[in-house]
Amino acid sequence: MSTALEKIPVIPSEADVEIAKQTQAKLSVCDSHEDKFVLSSNRGMEVPLSESVFNALVQVVEETAKGNAVMVVPIHAELTTQQAADLLNVSRPYLIGLLSSRQIPYRAVGRHRRILYKDLMQYKQRIDEQRYAALDELSAQAQELKMGY
Repeated sequence: MSTALEKIPVIPSEADVEIAKQTQAKLSVCDSHEDKFVLSSNRGMEVPLSESVFNALVQVVEETAKGNAVMVVPIHAELTTQQAADLLNVSRPYLIGLLSSRQIPYRAVGRHRRILYKDLMQYKQRIDEQRYAALDELSAQAQELKMGY
């Protein structure tokens, strides 16, 4: 069974980045509060888009314009422990420790564990918020102590 994360993202070429920048400029003038969006081609073909699909398209174009590879992952995608560890940039044993301590929900499939992408991203958001709070506190302490930062 193929998962969304098994697809290899392609790094955009310089030409792709330039086209994305032009597309980004055109998309930025669109009113995101309209009821619907329509992509039109010079051949007269029109493709209606919902606001959520349009916003996702804008995000893909923005990242491509920066030269970043983009991959679409369904929110309900289930990840292996290695895929989840790779996304968090941690070792697989460390991730298994997080699962064992119930910091990230998972389900067992035989001897294997599967993690929902949305649960992994919620964990990531939670630890990022804690990290930023700690940095803010350290920064405030440095200011109080006049450390010159």
